[in-house]
Amino acid sequence: MRRKKILICFGLFSCLVVRGGGPRPAAQEEDPTHLRVNVVLVQLNVAVTDARGDYVTGLHPEDFVVTEDKITQKISTFEEGAESNPASDEGTTPGGTHPSKAPGDAPDGDPPLSVASVISPPHLNEANVFVLFDTSNYMYRSFVYAQDAITDFIRSMDGASKIAFYSYCRDLSRAIDLTSDHFSIINGVRSTVAGDDAALYNSLLLTVKDAAPLKGRKAVVVFSNGPDNASSVPPEDVAELAQSTGTIIYIISTRQAQDDPASAAAFERMSKVSGGKAYFAKNWREEKQAFASIRKDLVHLYTLSYYPQSNPNRGWRSIKVRLVGKDLQKYRIRTRDGYRLVAQR
Repeated sequence: MRRKKILICFGLFSCLVVRGGGPRPAAQEEDPTHLRVNVVLVQLNVAVTDARGDYVTGLHPEDFVVTEDKITQKISTFEEGAESNPASDEGTTPGGTHPSKAPGDAPDGDPPLSVASVISPPHLNEANVFVLFDTSNYMYRSFVYAQDAITDFIRSMDGASKIAFYSYCRDLSRAIDLTSDHFSIINGVRSTVAGDDAALYNSLLLTVKDAAPLKGRKAVVVFSNGPDNASSVPPEDVAELAQSTGTIIYIISTRQAQDDPASAAAFERMSKVSGGKAYFAKNWREEKQAFASIRKDLVHLYTLSYYPQSNPNRGWRSIKVRLVGKDLQKYRIRTRDGYRLVAQR
């Protein structure tokens, strides 16, 4: 009888986990778990650079080949970044612009799937950016300089981009939700105060979960001044969720890599697998340069999407993107390398 009661309770708990959709609890009460949403499109944000690190613009959809588990995919939508055009003087231009393709039809015969991924055709020219600011006690000495760097970054963003401002110490604070009113974001930044221990990985995971259902380009920009000393989740969980939801992670750390090699390795790993970058700034000038680099990256990304072809794999799916043609083989590609798919019950 006792065993039966335990099984019944476990079954009810499982239903609650799968069917969850009620009001979002406070950050400290949330359970940072994987997200499950229905898949329609898989979206990729792709950076293409030359040997000098300059952005390559003017590429066409037919210049890209996308494979998922070595199965070639048909590109359904394609768009260049807001500043990726032949007239731009910020990058290499191998060819002219090309109009976006209309969304294609989903392949027939594929069973319903549940996946942490993009759920509908993206608004490709828009960017949704979550700024996550470290307000732990590591920040006491450089708090004002960090606020200045963040506000300069917000001012530099295009007016069409929506920005959210979150801060974290032991708990996550969603100070300002996504908005195009950048002035209110700057006021939110100026209102922050330094406080407790740092639970970076907990807070970053919750921020990625907030970004997951959004369409178009989405990124989390983290400003951190120290290692994580209060999280209950590992950085590997954050990296996998970012990969699976198509959320780019950029991390700016004021600690040099040699000061904390474990944190530095985790920062580089999380950002790299999501298609982003990690920066280690020695002073406020390098902090501003890092933010400028992130802004430049966001406006030069190619955004493409596809409907997954029939594939028996119901777990982790590996994504590869390459360029075709002799003249394009010399360029480098940066994007996420896969996502996790879960069969729908």
